[in-house]
Amino acid sequence: MSELVTAARPYARAAFEFADEHGAVAPWSRALSALAAVAGDDAVARLTRDPHLPAARVADLINDALGDVLGAPPSDHVRNFVRLLAANRRLALAAPLAELFEEYRAAAEQRIGAEIVSAFALDQARQDSIREALSRRMGKDVVVTCRVDASLLAGAVVRVGDWVIDGSLKSSLARLAARVTR
Repeated sequence: MSELVTAARPYARAAFEFADEHGAVAPWSRALSALAAVAGDDAVARLTRDPHLPAARVADLINDALGDVLGAPPSDHVRNFVRLLAANRRLALAAPLAELFEEYRAAAEQRIGAEIVSAFALDQARQDSIREALSRRMGKDVVVTCRVDASLLAGAVVRVGDWVIDGSLKSSLARLAARVTR
C-alpha cells in the first residue's frame, strides 16, 4: 500500500495545487472521491488493467461513470486529469490519491480530524467540549468523529493523528495489573 501512496503523491499534490489556485478545491474533492469509488469497483478495475483497451477509451468510460456518480459531467480539468491517469495507467491510484488530496486540503484549511472512542455514546455538548479543547491544544479546527466501544468499560480514547489520549478504564486496569504483577 505504501508504494501506491508514494506513486499517488505527485498526482495528488498537482491536483490540489491546481484546484487551490483555481478556487475549486471542493468540486475537485467531490470528483476525486467519486473517482476513487468508480475506479475501486471490481469490474472497472479489470477494465483499467486490460492492455487491449486503449487508454483514451478507458478515460471516456471512467469520465462517463463519474458524471453518473456526480450527477453532472465532471469539469474539463477533471476529465483531462482522468485522461492523464488513464494514459499513464495510474487509475489504480485513485483511492490513495483522493485520500492525499483530502490531507492537503485539511492542512490548507488548518483542519485536523480526531476520533473519540468511548464506552458510551457522547451527547452533543460533550462532543463540542472535547472538540473545543482539542482545537485550542492543536491550534487548528478539529473535526470530530465518535464511535462507541463497550469493551472500554468506561472513559474514552481520543486519537488525533499520531497523538493518543487513553482515558479508558480498560487501559487503567491494564496498567494497574502490570504494576501489581511486577
